[in-house]
Amino acid sequence: MNDETSKTPPGPDDGTPQQELTPAARRALQEAEARRQDYRRKEAALPREIGGRGGKEPGRYGDWEVKGLASDF
Repeated sequence: MNDETSKTPPGPDDGTPQQELTPAARRALQEAEARRQDYRRKEAALPREIGGRGGKEPGRYGDWEVKGLASDF
């Protein structure tokens, strides 16, 4: 791992033509964006924790992590 940034330019300026998406791929991208928006809306509706650890809910995947040590429950 290094701290150097990528030397390749960002974006579609690399000379390859942009591939056309199929209708199914466009629909999948739209559905994924709708799910992300729904998740963000639900997350914003949750009550704010006062004095908590900060960040996302640590038990959201069924385990708990503190200082790098995970425990299942």
